[in-house]
Amino acid sequence: MAQAGAFAPMQGGRRAFLAAGGAAAILVTGCAQLSGGSSTPKSTDNWSGRMSLRIESEPVQTFAALFELRGSAEAGDLTLTTPIGSTLAQLHWAPGEALLKDGSKTRRFDSVDELIEAATGAAIPVGALFGWLAGRNEPVPGWKPDLAQLGSGRLQAVRESPSPRADLRIVFERS
Repeated sequence: MAQAGAFAPMQGGRRAFLAAGGAAAILVTGCAQLSGGSSTPKSTDNWSGRMSLRIESEPVQTFAALFELRGSAEAGDLTLTTPIGSTLAQLHWAPGEALLKDGSKTRRFDSVDELIEAATGAAIPVGALFGWLAGRNEPVPGWKPDLAQLGSGRLQAVRESPSPRADLRIVFERS
């Protein structure tokens, strides 16, 4: 896994880095600033750490960031930051809404899955991600989670299909 960084490129050129960084910034910028209303997650499920995502597209997109994930698959917030604490992006979802704020622009999506796919280029199964982090091997077509290192605070999940292949790696603490 790459060192935590502000979507620091692990491989690929500047164009891939900028595309991935821009996508990631779009991904999460809406959450913290948009949360606070009645749809704010009430769950005690909270994870923080580092994440990286490698999408084997042309060109390959690879980025990494620090993250805080709160809530559940139904209602939650995801915040991505740089190592010095600057917010890159925020994502907020609740029943009937999936919001992404990029600077002064807010984008709305029909579901959190659509939002994440639009932002990262990979359809990351948010519902299963919460289960995987909790130690449940929830099946998702095309995805293969490796839960063997959860006790060490590590999760890897690979999407083989549909293309492009995606490799999600998370180093986390649960709070």
